Amino acid sequence: MKPSFAPSVLSFNHAELGGPVKELMQAGADWIHCDIMDGQFVPPITFGAEMVAHFKAYGSTPLEAHLMAKTPDRHFEAFIKAGCKRIIFHAEATAHAHRLAQTLHNEGVQAGMAINPGTSAELIEPMLDFLDVVLVMTVNPGWGGQTFIPQCLEKVRNIRSLNDRIDIEVDGGIDTETIQLAYAAGANVFVTGSFLAEAESPARGLEALRKACDTK
Repeated sequence: MKPSFAPSVLSFNHAELGGPVKELMQAGADWIHCDIMDGQFVPPITFGAEMVAHFKAYGSTPLEAHLMAKTPDRHFEAFIKAGCKRIIFHAEATAHAHRLAQTLHNEGVQAGMAINPGTSAELIEPMLDFLDVVLVMTVNPGWGGQTFIPQCLEKVRNIRSLNDRIDIEVDGGIDTETIQLAYAAGANVFVTGSFLAEAESPARGLEALRKACDTK
């Protein structure tokens, strides 16, 4: 599957997000990935729907909200109103994954479900026909700049073997080397934050990731 790129704004200065968001949109990012942390599902707190809504002013690139939240469905309405076209909730945060996916589809947005490094891919198998994207965390959620966990790629392979159409997104420790490993395993959507924040510019970092996939 053709790779697509969903840069995360987590590792950029949150007081000056407009600059990198605009640059990444102009550089051809497929999505802008918004990491939403509630201080309960994960310890940190990031930002909310009001800030995400401002990103629409910088371009037409679709927004996705990754809800690292204990009660994700309570936040659906706010992020849909903010303009998110895809919302990802965690399998570990709900016993009603099908209902949550159904709710999102009824609101006209894509539904995604994420699994943490310690969660088996088997948990997501019954949901594959009801999701648009599966997010396999390749670090433990909560902080940017962590080291990629290669053992998580086996989950990517398992999910891809079960479904050849679904988007498989990976998030955590993605750089020009690990993106090749993830792409070869079957992932096709790549979230990266700290790599872009540390690059010469976000646009140049995004281009380097594209070239890395081209040489797989």
